[in-house]
Amino acid sequence: MPEYICPHCRKPIYDDDALLCLYCGESLNRPAGFMGNLKYPRPKIIIIILVVVLLAAFIILMSR
Repeated sequence: MPEYICPHCRKPIYDDDALLCLYCGESLNRPAGFMGNLKYPRPKIIIIILVVVLLAAFIILMSR
């Protein structure tokens, strides 16, 4: 099992799936992975999807 050092408190973390430090609670700055991104989408992605849907609806409405 690889060791990961917390960037805030500099203590070793041995859990491969941990996103937060066990000691100080700060983020370990690890990527969440594909499934994590699906479960917890970023607000920027949601806004982009919403804008694209609104533009598509406007174009369809104007083409009638």
